[in-house]
Amino acid sequence: MKTALLQITSSDNPAENLDMVRAMMAEAVADGARFILTPEVTNCVSTSTTRQREVLQHEEDDITLAGLREQAAALGIWLLIGSLAIKTHDADGRFANRSFMIDPQGQIVARYDKIHMFDVQVTETETFRESKNYRPGEKAVVAQTDFGTVGLSICYDIRFPHLYAALAQAGARILTVPAAFSPVTGAAHWESLLRARAIETGCWVLAPAQTGEHSKTRGKTRHTHGHSMVVTPWGEVLIDAGTDQGIHIFDLHDSSVTEARRRVPSLTHIRSFDGP
Repeated sequence: MKTALLQITSSDNPAENLDMVRAMMAEAVADGARFILTPEVTNCVSTSTTRQREVLQHEEDDITLAGLREQAAALGIWLLIGSLAIKTHDADGRFANRSFMIDPQGQIVARYDKIHMFDVQVTETETFRESKNYRPGEKAVVAQTDFGTVGLSICYDIRFPHLYAALAQAGARILTVPAAFSPVTGAAHWESLLRARAIETGCWVLAPAQTGEHSKTRGKTRHTHGHSMVVTPWGEVLIDAGTDQGIHIFDLHDSSVTEARRRVPSLTHIRSFDGP
């Protein structure tokens, strides 16, 4: 099945981002794509909490979710909205970082809230405290599609291999890792982590990413790593999108999963153990 990763540079204006993504989806479908994936925080990249509170919406009101569901239905394709920054009704006011699988009728078939929060000091001048504004999810999720079972994850989750082992053991043959990765950690670890998760599970790993310098209304300027990737179940990098915005189309086929797991059936060899 022809599948497309969208590599984009979202601003802090959800309406502008929606128009951009809808146009790219139409172009990808014209080139044959039947499954399209967008990056993390497709609707808004912002370092300003006040700006986020101005433009983010609850799921039931979110213009990006509604617009992309409508577009998926109009085009008759599967869509993985890598994630949207969404307001919640939590008393502490924190947002959710939520991924959505949309079917060709525009219906939501699965939701996943990012479990692992990116609370790190990358350099002396680059610090992230994702848990300050986002509440962590608590449930791993697989989505059932007509082309296979898909395990959902988001960005920093990639550093926690037990999540991907659990998704694969639950039937996932495709793993999605939409991201807005830091350029520093991206250069050091992004490809290695994606390849490791593919090799460990014998799954396709599909990782659409934000890239470049993000236009802002206020707050600090944000840069992201880019390099959206497709990794085969044998751990080979099929696509590295570099740092330009664009559409990257490839053939996704389940037989690669079957062959990789036949050659190294490590999922069947997982054992419980005591200690240390």
